Amino acid sequence: MPVVEKFGAELANKVRPLQPATVISPAMGGLVLGQEVARQLGVRFIFVEKEEGKLALRRGSGFSSGEKILVVEDVVTKGGRVQETMDIVRANSGEVVGVAMAVDRSGGKVDLGLPTFSLISMQVEAFDPDNLPPDLAASPALKPEASRHAIKNRGSLEFV
Repeated sequence: MPVVEKFGAELANKVRPLQPATVISPAMGGLVLGQEVARQLGVRFIFVEKEEGKLALRRGSGFSSGEKILVVEDVVTKGGRVQETMDIVRANSGEVVGVAMAVDRSGGKVDLGLPTFSLISMQVEAFDPDNLPPDLAASPALKPEASRHAIKNRGSLEFV
C-alpha cells in the first residue's frame, strides 16, 4: 500500500465520526492527502487555490448551505492557510466540522476552534523576524526554492 494511502486511511479513521460530506484542501500541499482522505471516507473532494495572492474556491466547485466540510492540510505551523480555507467555507455557507493534517508543527498549540487531528505533532522552534538569534540573523534569508536550487548547483546535496 503506497504511503499516501496509509496516511489517508489513518486520518480518515480519526475523522470518520465527524461524518463530513466533503473534504476541502488548500492547494498545493494539501491536495494529495486531502483527495486520499476523501477517497477513504467515500466523500467528495474540492480545493481552494491562490488567486491574486489569496485563496479562492476553485471555479465550478461549491457545496450546499450547511454541508459538513472537513479541511485537510499536509503541514500546519500557525494555521493561516487552514483558517483562510475555513473562512472561505463559512463565507459560502458551509459548516466546517474539523481539521485534519499529516504534521502539526505547532506541538498542539494551534487552536482552530474545532476538532483537530494529526498523524504527528512536533514543536518546531520559530522566531520573530525582528528578534532572531545572532547566528540566524547573520545568515541570508532564502526562499525554500531558492536555497534548494543553490544547494543543487553546488552539488553538495541531492534532492529526491
